[in-house]
Amino acid sequence: MASHIVGYPRMGPKRELKFALESFWDGKSSAEYLEKVAADLRVSIWKQMAEVGIKYIPSNTFAYYDHMLDTTAMLGAVPPRYNWSGDEIGFDIYFSMARGNASVPAMEMTKWFDTNYHFIVPELGPDVKFSYSSHKAVNEYKEAKAIGVDTIPVLVGPVTYLLLSKPAKGVEKTFPLLSLLDQILPIYKEVIAELKAAGALWIQFDEPTLVMDLESHQLEAFTKAYAELESSLSGLDVLVETYFADIPRDAFKTLTSLKGVTAFGFDLVRGTKTLNLIKSGFPSGKYLFAGVVDGRNIWANDLDTSLITLKSLEGIVGKDKLVVSTSCSLLHTAVDLINEPKLDTEIKSWLAFAAQKVFEVNALAKALTGQKDEAFFSANAAAQASRKSSPRVTNEAVQKAAAALKGSDHRRATNVSARLDAQQKKLNLPILPTTTIGSFPQTIELRRVRREYKAKKISEEEYVKSIKEEISKVVKLQEELDIDVLVHGEPERNDMVEYFGEQLSGFAFTANGWVQSYGSRCVKPPIIYGDVSRPKPMTVFWSTAAQSMTKRPMKGMLTGPVTILNWSFVRNDQPRFETCYQIALAIKDEVEDLEKAGITVIQIDEAALREGLPLRKAEHAFYLDWAVHSFRITNVGVQDNTQIHTHMCYSNFNDIILSIIDMDADVITIENSRSDEKLLSVFREGVKYGAGIGPGVYDIHSPRIPSTEEIADRIKKMLAVLETNILWVNPDCGLKTRKYTEVKPALENMVAACKLLRSQLASSK
Repeated sequence: MASHIVGYPRMGPKRELKFALESFWDGKSSAEYLEKVAADLRVSIWKQMAEVGIKYIPSNTFAYYDHMLDTTAMLGAVPPRYNWSGDEIGFDIYFSMARGNASVPAMEMTKWFDTNYHFIVPELGPDVKFSYSSHKAVNEYKEAKAIGVDTIPVLVGPVTYLLLSKPAKGVEKTFPLLSLLDQILPIYKEVIAELKAAGALWIQFDEPTLVMDLESHQLEAFTKAYAELESSLSGLDVLVETYFADIPRDAFKTLTSLKGVTAFGFDLVRGTKTLNLIKSGFPSGKYLFAGVVDGRNIWANDLDTSLITLKSLEGIVGKDKLVVSTSCSLLHTAVDLINEPKLDTEIKSWLAFAAQKVFEVNALAKALTGQKDEAFFSANAAAQASRKSSPRVTNEAVQKAAAALKGSDHRRATNVSARLDAQQKKLNLPILPTTTIGSFPQTIELRRVRREYKAKKISEEEYVKSIKEEISKVVKLQEELDIDVLVHGEPERNDMVEYFGEQLSGFAFTANGWVQSYGSRCVKPPIIYGDVSRPKPMTVFWSTAAQSMTKRPMKGMLTGPVTILNWSFVRNDQPRFETCYQIALAIKDEVEDLEKAGITVIQIDEAALREGLPLRKAEHAFYLDWAVHSFRITNVGVQDNTQIHTHMCYSNFNDIILSIIDMDADVITIENSRSDEKLLSVFREGVKYGAGIGPGVYDIHSPRIPSTEEIADRIKKMLAVLETNILWVNPDCGLKTRKYTEVKPALENMVAACKLLRSQLASSK
C-alpha cells in the first residue's frame, strides 16, 4: 500500500527560510546564500520523507513566496510595469511582483481559499505574451533525483490558475480569463516534456477550484485542458489533486472523466460527503489518493477510524490502487512536535504536526498491507481516549453562558447614525479623520525586551518600563504627524491572536509552531483545546497607560472572536460556532472593562471574517449568521458614545458587504489599495453604507512609500462614492512588518494628502 504527501511546510523547523529571505531583502546576504538555505531545506525534507517510507514525495512545492507566483513566473505572465526583459525570471522580478519596489507597486495579494495562507493574484489579459520563463519545477525534480529521491513534481493546474487570476488594469472586468487556456497550455506542455526527459514517472496537478461552485463552462474548461494535454502526458501517471471541501457531484463526474489522468486526490477530512460519490461510482483501474490525514489542523489522527475508512475504500478501488494521503498540503500546519519540549505532556499527546502526520500516513499505509504497528496504534488510541475524558477540556459555566446566547441577536439599541452623532460630540474629530490600524514597527530592541522578559532575564518592572517607553515614542510620533485617533503601537504583542490566547483559558501555546502566512511572514497559531473564558483583563493596563500620554483619542485594540477562531488551531470535538461564541463572551468582558476605564474608541479586529467563509455558497448563510452574531456579542453592552471600530484585510469583501454592514460597527477600516480599489466598486453599484469607513489608502506589505499626490488621488476616488462625513483615512493594515524609515514618510504623506483635501473641500463650499 502506497503513501503520499500533498505538500510540506517550507519555512523550516526554525524558520530558516524566513530569516534568509529577510536578510536577502535587506541587502545583508547574497542570492547564492538564499538559494543554499532553500536547497538545504528541500533536501532535508525529501530525505526525511524517503526515510519514513513515503512513496509519492512531492517536489516543486517549495516556493520563495507562493506557488501561484511560481506559476506566474513559469508562464512568463509578468505585468509590463516591472520592465521584464523576457529572460529566465530571477529574484529581482519575482520579488518585485510580490513586494513592489521603489517605483512600482506589488501585485494584489489575497487569501488562498479559506486559509490564512496568501497568494499573489495573476494579472492577465488578451495582450499577455506567455512564455516558458522559470524552470523551477524541472530543476527541483532533478535536484531531488540527484540525491536518490524520485519525486512527483507538483504544478498548479492550468484551469485553477486562470480561475484564480484577475483581469489586469485596463482590461475589461468581464474579460473571460478561461479564453487564455489555449495560450498557457503550450507552456505546460513544455514543462511536461522536460520533466519526462528528466525521468519523471508521475506528475501532480493541483486543481482545488474543483471543490467550488463552478458553472458548466468552467467545468468544460477542465475537460478541454486535459484533453489537450493528453498526448503530452502519455507515458506518465497523472494525479489531479483537490482539497479543502467536498467536491460537487458534477465536478466529480468531470474530474473522473478527464483524459490522460490516472489518479484522483480528495480531501476526506473536510470533504466527508465525497466518500458517497466515490462509493457510488469511482472509475475502474484508476488510483484513489485518499486524504484521510488532516493537513490543516494539529490534532493526532484517529488511526482506528481512518483505517476503517481506508478498508472500505480498498474494497471499491482495489488494494493496488489505493494510496494513503494527507487531505491537503501540510503547509498549513506546524513543522515538528520535537521542537516543543516545554509543551504540556498531556496536550502534546493529542497533537500531530507535519512531521508526525508523515508518520501517520505511512503507518496507515503499512497497516493496510498487514504490517500494522500495534504499539503506534495503541498509543494513538490512548491519546484519543485521554482527550475525550480530560477534565481540562470542559467548563460547564462557559458552556451554559454560550448556550444562552442563542435566544438573542445582540444588537445595540440605537442605530448607527444616532451613535455617530453622539460619538462626534464627544470626540470632536475633523472631516476625513486619520488613524492607523494598530501596530507600529517591531524593532530588534523591542523583540529583545519581550524575549528576555519571557526568559525571565529581566524583571516585570524593567519590562513594563521598556514597553511604556516604546508606547510613549509611538504616541509622540503620531502627535507630531498630527494623526487624529491614535494607537499605542502594540509593543507588548508579538502576534495579535497569540497575545490574547495566552491570556484566555482553553488555549495552549507552542514555542516553534510557526506556519507561513505569506512571503517571510510566519504566525504561531494558538491551540484551542478546551472551553474558553477570560480569567482577568487583558489590555486595560496598556490602553489606559497609552491614553494617559495624550489628549487625543487612543484606541483600545482587541482581536475579534472570529479572527481568533480562524487564526488558531481549533478543537475538532465541537462545532466551530460554539467555540466562537465562547470567545465572543470573553472579548465582551474586555470591551466593557475598557469602556469603564475611559477608553472611548475600541477596535475589535475581524481581519479573518471573510477568510472563514465556506467554499460552497449553500453554506455561506449559516457561517455569516454566527460569525456576524459573534462580533455583535462583543460590543452590545457599550454606550452610544463609545465608538466601535473593526478592521478587515486581504480578502475579497464585495460578496459579503451586506454581512459587513450587519456587523453594525461604528467604523470599519478595510484593505483597498493593493486590490486595485476593488472594494469601491460595490459602492459605485449602489450599496449604501451609513457607518464610518476607511478603505486603505496605501499598501503596507510593500516597502514602497506612496506620494502625497498618489494618496490624495485615492481619497478623491473614495469621495466619489462615499459621503465625506463617513470617510476615514488610514493605511491598509498594521505597520508591524515595516521599518520606521518607511512608516514615517508614508504617514506624513497620508496626513498631508488628507489636509490638502480638507482644504479643497472647505474652499468649495
